[in-house]
Parts: sequence; C-alpha cells; structure tokens
Amino acid sequence: MQPSPSLILHRIYGSAPTLLTMCGLFWAGNAIASRLAVGEITPLTLVQLRWLFVIAVLWPLYGAAVRAHWPQIRPRIGWISSMAVLGLTGFNVLFYVAAHSTTAINLGIIQGAMPAFVMLGAFVAHGTRVTAVQIAGVAITMLGVTVVATHGAPQALLSAVFNRGDLLMLIACALYAIYTVALQTRPVMPGPVFFTLLAVVAALSSVPLVVYEAATTGLVMPSMKGILLTVWIAIFPSTLAQLFIMRGVELIGPGRAGVYINLVPVFTAILAVSLIDEPFARYHAIALALVLAGIFLAQRKGAVPK
Repeated sequence: MQPSPSLILHRIYGSAPTLLTMCGLFWAGNAIASRLAVGEITPLTLVQLRWLFVIAVLWPLYGAAVRAHWPQIRPRIGWISSMAVLGLTGFNVLFYVAAHSTTAINLGIIQGAMPAFVMLGAFVAHGTRVTAVQIAGVAITMLGVTVVATHGAPQALLSAVFNRGDLLMLIACALYAIYTVALQTRPVMPGPVFFTLLAVVAALSSVPLVVYEAATTGLVMPSMKGILLTVWIAIFPSTLAQLFIMRGVELIGPGRAGVYINLVPVFTAILAVSLIDEPFARYHAIALALVLAGIFLAQRKGAVPK
C-alpha cells in the first residue's frame, strides 16, 4: 500500500536533512535567478517585491493567526523586528550590493564561512558545545566550498585581495548567522505564522531602501521577465527555504543546521551547468564529495554533545 500524500509531507517536514537540502537547492536557484534578473529589475526593488509577494500569499492564510498571537508578539516586537531586518532584509541587500564590487571566488569563500559563524553564534548565545568532529565536518565542507569558489585551484587564495564587496559579504553572513541562531528562541507559535510576521517587517524595512534607490539611480520599472523571476524567488528561496530552515533549526539546532548552507555553492554550480550551459568540471565532483562528507561527519550521532 502506497503512503498517502499527507503522510509523505509529514515525513518530509520531520526530516531535517531533507528540508535543509531543499533549502540549499532553493537558495542556489536564487543565485541563478539573480543573475538572470540583471537588467530586468533593480536589486533593491527585487528585495522589496519578493517580500510583498510573500505577504500577498501568506497573510490571507496566516494573518488572523498573527493577530491571535499578538499578546506573545508584542513584548518581543523589537527583537522580532531586528531578526527580520538583519536576516531577511539586510542579508539580501548586502549580498546584491557586494556582488557588484567583488569576485565570485571571494563571494563563494565568504558565504561558505557562514556555518562557522552560526556555530560560533550558537556557542556564544546558547552555550552550545562544539565537538572536534563537528569542527572537522565544517572544515571539510568549507574545503569543498573553496574548491568550487576557486574552480579547483585553491592556491588562488594566496593572491586574493579583499575589498569593500568582500567586507559587505562578510557582514551579510554574520547577519544571517545571527538570524539563524535567534530562530532557536523565537516565540512559541507555528513556523508559518512567525515567518508571515517576519515577512511583513522585511517588506516594511525595505521601503526606505527602494526610495533611496529611486532617488539616487532613478526609478526603473521591472520588465515582465523581472517580475516572473521575482515571483519565483518569492515562492522558493523566500518562502519555502525560510520555512524549511526554521523547521530544520527547530529539529536539530542552529549549529548542525548551518552546515547545510555549504550545499548552496555546490548546487549553484550544478544548476549553472544544467540551466545556463556552464561546463561541468572535475572540481565540481570533488567539491560535492567534500561537502557531503563534511555534512555527514558533522551530523553523526557521536558528533553532537549530549
């Protein structure tokens, strides 16, 4: 007898590796979509529209629940707003700006360091112990990320020059790490309800940025392609991926969940090969093996302190 669709969805929602792997895939798709959006929609407009589309879908479903949980929300509204501004608005804005003034090698390496930020943040904020096995797992996954970012030539790191874009990306990773760690102590309410609230704050906080963009570079209306790409970004990287990482943190904690972020550059390479005809090189396979090995090592039962 075949399991029912509801049972399958229940099993998926209870499997942190499945959810976090899909999260990495959706975020990798976001990188491809962002490249396709160049010239079709301006970066800060994209940031705001993605959250407006998310609200358009989620508020009719969960708006009443947000209002019902207001007694829990109101005492922590400042903290919740900070989460949204840092993790949902700030990270994306800095990422798009940084991409204009640094190299792909540097962006890949710095983004690959995000799990280390998450693990450090979990230790500082919650006293989460870090084992030697977890450190080894993170190191191996970061080596895989480096192989991808340097196209199989890690010696390129020796000649890397860090500039303003590198520093902005470093700050962006730190912001998202803070957001990921903070998810562990979010108010007790269903994940979709809490995320709906965060999306509202993210949309509101991006309004001044769009006004600034229009005042400095002029108001540029997005093309139909830009709007369609924004809708895709709103559904997968902005909504499903955020819900999945929220659930993943709930299931296994921020430190272990953060390791899966290293799948993003690997999936990005795979999608670039299949969707925009970039050649597949041997270093892609090596990097994929390293990242998966690192995740497996960091997730082993004995790697997590009791």
